[in-house]
Amino acid sequence: MILQASRLAKSFGATQALRGAGLTIDAGEIVAVMGPSGSGKSTLLHCLSGILQPDGGTVTYRGVDLGGLSDRDRSALRRDDFGFVFQFGQLVPELTCLENVALPLRLGGTGRRTAEATATVWLERLEVEEAGRQQPGDVSGGQAQRVAIARALIHDPAIIFADEPTGALDTLQGEKVMQLLSSTVRGSGAALVLVTHEPRVAAYSDREVIVRDGRTADAANAA
Repeated sequence: MILQASRLAKSFGATQALRGAGLTIDAGEIVAVMGPSGSGKSTLLHCLSGILQPDGGTVTYRGVDLGGLSDRDRSALRRDDFGFVFQFGQLVPELTCLENVALPLRLGGTGRRTAEATATVWLERLEVEEAGRQQPGDVSGGQAQRVAIARALIHDPAIIFADEPTGALDTLQGEKVMQLLSSTVRGSGAALVLVTHEPRVAAYSDREVIVRDGRTADAANAA
């Protein structure tokens, strides 16, 4: 087990987003987190990855309680150990796609030439090398999402957190992105936490977890 969350609670004003949610992730496992809009899926992912601090409960990564880390240490963890893929890619518009992919290595202290050479390899793996010199605004949604996946994987993270990674894509592009994401993640040995409301996307996972009203249950037990 690489990541464990238990009894997570999180509120935004009077709205309770999480009410005792829990989840475990094994190394190399793909877990789909499913549920209707407003159920707490994205809030759970943000707490698991250290983006948000829960109001109650614990998140433990490799035996370390994230709640006991400083903001700086949590930021370093997200930079070095975690990768992120969001619905709209969230690429830096001022950088080329190649520079976007190289960014995690550059932030970690790798020289530009080495970082961009590694980024080129990842763009080739994700079949989008032709986008390298273009700005994110000049490529298609499917290309941009593959660039975001390359950026998420370039620094060999232990866990990838993906929040509706196909939500902005049509069915064909979404299937292509999921095929590439799942096969590349399995090849790297990383775990993948995949937030989605689409069964066809969840089908790429090893296990499904359902979030309803801020609580979690394995899909097999969530009738």
